[in-house]
Amino acid sequence: MKLHLIGICGTGMGAAAGLFKQAGHEVRGSDEHVYPPMSTQLRALGVPLLEGYRAENLDWGPDVVVVGNICRRDHVEVLAAQARGLRLTSFPALLEELVLPDRKTLVVAGTHGKTTTTALCSFVLAQAGRDPGYLIGGVPLNLPASFALGSGPFVIEGDEYDTAFFDKKAKFLHYRPHIALISSVELDHVDIYQDLRAIQRSFAELVALLPQDGLLLVCGSSQGALEVAAEARSRVERYALAPEGTPGLDWRAQILGTRPGGRTLFDVLRHGERVGTFETGLPGSYNIENALGAIAALWALGLSSEEIQRGVRLFAGVKRRQELRGLAQGVSVVDDFAHHPTAIEKTLHGLRGRFGPGRLFAVFEPRSATSRTATFQQELAQALAVADEVCLAPVHQPHKAPPDNRLDLEKLAADIRGRGVPARTFTGVDAIVDHLAGRVAAGDTVVVMSSGSFDGLHDRLLRRLGDSVEPATPADLDSVLALLQRVNLPTEGLAPDLANFLVLREADGKVVGCVGLEVYGEDSLLRSLAVVPERRGEGLGWMLADAAISRARRWGLRRIFLLTEHATDFFAEKFGFRPVQPTDVTEAVQRSSEFRIGRCHNAVVMQLDL
Repeated sequence: MKLHLIGICGTGMGAAAGLFKQAGHEVRGSDEHVYPPMSTQLRALGVPLLEGYRAENLDWGPDVVVVGNICRRDHVEVLAAQARGLRLTSFPALLEELVLPDRKTLVVAGTHGKTTTTALCSFVLAQAGRDPGYLIGGVPLNLPASFALGSGPFVIEGDEYDTAFFDKKAKFLHYRPHIALISSVELDHVDIYQDLRAIQRSFAELVALLPQDGLLLVCGSSQGALEVAAEARSRVERYALAPEGTPGLDWRAQILGTRPGGRTLFDVLRHGERVGTFETGLPGSYNIENALGAIAALWALGLSSEEIQRGVRLFAGVKRRQELRGLAQGVSVVDDFAHHPTAIEKTLHGLRGRFGPGRLFAVFEPRSATSRTATFQQELAQALAVADEVCLAPVHQPHKAPPDNRLDLEKLAADIRGRGVPARTFTGVDAIVDHLAGRVAAGDTVVVMSSGSFDGLHDRLLRRLGDSVEPATPADLDSVLALLQRVNLPTEGLAPDLANFLVLREADGKVVGCVGLEVYGEDSLLRSLAVVPERRGEGLGWMLADAAISRARRWGLRRIFLLTEHATDFFAEKFGFRPVQPTDVTEAVQRSSEFRIGRCHNAVVMQLDL
């Protein structure tokens, strides 16, 4: 079947395009905002992208035109499709038709946490060899893509937003759930839901789709979710992070403590019986509840506690969810999608002290349909006041909120200051960067919160601070190759997307250093540590190696191996690496190109236990 997707670079649409392509369909699409990571992902799949919307985009003769919910009924390509007699549908409806029949489907829904929980369930199933299908509304850090067709259980993020201009019901009502997980139900999306009861009615429709032999997992700390669960005809199990003796819970987690890298240890009990001790690098107590819900779902899908423990430990998270975008001059810059006051408050609590002992700066852009309104005027003040200082960006597209129901930024800043926390409004991103550059110091964390790109604020701040260590992008490949060749290090085996590389950038964006951390299950190989000759002696190599080791700890890895000819003392004294025999290295690492090349040069093999 030939499928044309309007708005193909949206997170959900792009992932659905990948699924349809894997299922054997010919897929093309159009969008007016073609940018990474989705554009890169789609081009790698061989999905043609047409930039800009126009009637002639349909000249290739698709059988079906898939309409994203960005489209109104007067959209130029919608009108063109109707004029040509082409079938219009939505991607949730097409998934229901082409992908989900005869699959055991886990639908992960809720106002908060559904992207992370969907990605976690998908990753654990993949690690356990269950070949899951999945569709995630974000980019997971250690899965190859945000989608997979698979042949096993299908895990899908259940979005409560409406489906299309011709289908105003929630997307998740198309997803044929056998197991449903509801993490929370709160007021949101006020552009389509009048009040909390309207949202609850939509979730109740999802619950009603569960068969009698199905399972509803519901977070016991969300009153809105518990009220929805009361209408279920399927079995219901409740989970929560709660003290011993808390009534009404089938699954309970209790935090035991932390490990290096900010990782949390927690016990899980089911019906009072201990399932096991789990470990996660996800920050905050709310993410322990997300992990607990995932554990309950994976248990229902037949995984053993050992399989779940290993997968939960190795799960690295999702882009734009508490994602460390870079470290510059000792300042950590974190990207987060939070735009609802509950998510903002919990995110800030979870990030305090995670990346450094200093102050916590919150930078907030009211961008979503709800946050630009006055719906949460008071709640946002309470949430943002968790930070040590707050910067407020202008309301994005303020004309989309009525003047009498628009977020009042000056009042919000005053209310935050009334709680004892410095807060200011700014006219734009440049002013925010200027302010932060003069305020932050080593050990501080800046959390940038927006449901959009925020005009590249993260990168602008990192460039302004200078000498930033950041995850590499595919666009850095030529610079990294040139650097490695310049310092006579091998380039064989580098992934074109540099997914496991960090780079060191100067203020102008030039790459002057790099390091790779290749992951092999629970082990990793540190490779390609390089700094341009003219900047040696400044401690930049230490910065890069330290950042790679910190990443390995956050990701729950157990060992780091490396091969070096001349720097054994450096790695031993600075980080605690010790020489080992080549035969002590795990088989997967031994098969890597870096290990093979290093052994040919008689390099010393070293190991760091994490």
